[in-house]
Amino acid sequence: MMRTGIFLSYADGFREAAEEVVEFEKIGVDIALVAEAYSYDAVSQLGYLAAKTSTIELGTGVVPIYTRTPALMAMTAAGLDYVSDGRFHLGLGTSGPQVVEGFHGVPFDAPIGRTREVVDICRQVWRRENLSYSGKHYQVPLPAERGTGLGKSLHLINHPVRERIPITIAALGPKNVELTAEIAEGWQPVFFYPERADSVWGESLRAGAAKRDPDLGPLDVIVSATLAIGDDVEDRLAWAKPQLALYIGGMGARGKNFYHSLATRYGFGEVADRIQDLYLAGNKAEAIDAVPDDLVRNVSLIGPRGFVAERLAAYAEAGVTTLLVHPMGVDAAEQRRFVEELVSLAK
Repeated sequence: MMRTGIFLSYADGFREAAEEVVEFEKIGVDIALVAEAYSYDAVSQLGYLAAKTSTIELGTGVVPIYTRTPALMAMTAAGLDYVSDGRFHLGLGTSGPQVVEGFHGVPFDAPIGRTREVVDICRQVWRRENLSYSGKHYQVPLPAERGTGLGKSLHLINHPVRERIPITIAALGPKNVELTAEIAEGWQPVFFYPERADSVWGESLRAGAAKRDPDLGPLDVIVSATLAIGDDVEDRLAWAKPQLALYIGGMGARGKNFYHSLATRYGFGEVADRIQDLYLAGNKAEAIDAVPDDLVRNVSLIGPRGFVAERLAAYAEAGVTTLLVHPMGVDAAEQRRFVEELVSLAK
């Protein structure tokens, strides 16, 4: 049995997407995540979803650690957990320099060290301890030599619904994946290729698991994939290519693109180079055309019902416990049909 979920786009019409989540809840989808990049914030949308739903779990997928102070991150998570009656998951990630520096105007530095400290502070806030933290990147209260000297240790006024809100970390690099396996309840990789996942991340996951607190429980491996189920959906492979081209080709400069590096580690280095060359040269249509069907097929769930069932088995064999999907339907009715079929296959 595998949990199923929906990943809402941060660029599409949200009201329409929220109505879809209500329908997905009725057919047994377990969780819905809202991304945050540089569109509307995820928090206001999740508050809206909390009011529209009653059983489906809700989460951020993900919010960048640089855009809020750790204490505000904790307050926000506690607030969303309250309005959703304990259904919230806090998804964290570093994002990248394009968003953090280009849109928020803050330095993209020390991603691994900051991630660990943000998690530590959030959990201290949720336990309602007087917040006292002296880390390399965050000091709370602010030391007198760096402020007025009037700051004092405070604790959260409200009593959170839970003192341990689940934290998921989006991680790709070896050290960040190791950290995630050590300290987080969940791990959210991207463009997950089941048959090659262990060769890319297995060593890091095992190293982090060796240091993991047993109280955290097993790591929830939360993977996203585009979805289309049927005998006539081969054309949907092309629908998934623009996102792959954008991430592999355009999300970072040469040598500093996490997604290009991942495609290379999957064995698509030459293809990834060509996609990046085309994308950075402004030839986006050609970059999209350069994405091979084979890569799309192996990181997606697109094909006949039997093929999708086989891919689900491969995901389970690779350790996936929660599967988030982007249904590639021609309309809302077809999207619901795809998701309903997936739920029946996964359970």
